[in-house]
Amino acid sequence: MNVFLALLTSLPTGNSTLRMRLWRALKSTGCGVLRDGVYVLPVAAPQAQALAEMGVAVRSAGGFAMTAELDFKTPAQIEHIRGLFDRGKEYGRLVGEMGAARTTLRRLGKRKAETLFQRLRRAFDEVVAIDFYPGQAQLQAREALAGVEREVERLYAEGEPHSAKGKVRRLDPEKYRNRVWATRKNPWVDRLASAWLIRRFIDRKARFAWLETPADRPKNAVGFDFDGAEFTHVGNRVTFEVLVSTFGLEGDPALERVGAIVHFLDVGGIPVEDARGLEVVLKGARDGARGDDELTLSAARIFDHVYAAYRKESAA
Repeated sequence: MNVFLALLTSLPTGNSTLRMRLWRALKSTGCGVLRDGVYVLPVAAPQAQALAEMGVAVRSAGGFAMTAELDFKTPAQIEHIRGLFDRGKEYGRLVGEMGAARTTLRRLGKRKAETLFQRLRRAFDEVVAIDFYPGQAQLQAREALAGVEREVERLYAEGEPHSAKGKVRRLDPEKYRNRVWATRKNPWVDRLASAWLIRRFIDRKARFAWLETPADRPKNAVGFDFDGAEFTHVGNRVTFEVLVSTFGLEGDPALERVGAIVHFLDVGGIPVEDARGLEVVLKGARDGARGDDELTLSAARIFDHVYAAYRKESAA
């Protein structure tokens, strides 16, 4: 969808009622603002027809309005115009609400919990309806919504069995003590964070093997973050998030916040305010490290500080 319908407007001065009506109508369509008075939608979007209808309303009130098709050709133009429809912040707010909802479901009772879930689902559907270029952010929000639904079912399903589809297996960390953990060499955010998580919360005596190819994995080593590894991406979760879930580390708000950063830096999706700052610091550690082991130790200290700061904020 690189062809867009544009509505060009100039409103009569002093008509604040028309201005407010137009603003509300445009907001409901999910249109992008190319510049003041120029509003765009993908020409194939169901809401595109509404732009022409709004043009009629503006002209009827004495203003100027016309529609035109815009066909963008260069990658830079396409990236810019598509950026006007980025719904990452909307999904981010929803995911925050969903996370807060999960902590309150137990004390709400069945009826109120189900009502809350339905409200969140409607809010999610409203964003989806204007998400013309869905990606990681929508997947994250969809998974968070599914998490709320599973929690409602777990608390109030009155003994009904629960689907295991898409769930990560829960494992006993005692069976993963004093092991060699193998992953691809030249580790970056997900592998560095996973290595920190492993040594900090799962296997304090963990040793790491850095692989040229997965076939080089030492016998009996635990593989992570490569195709065929014991721990790697599952569905929309990156390896760090899979390890958190697998070893029962959910429920730690600080770890969840670290996980959100790792997810964003590894595969994109919902923007996280601290992500770019952490990325810069990790790049500095990478530039100064003499090998993967030294980088892993430096990154671990960085993640320790980030985790400690989030723990303090959570406690406050």
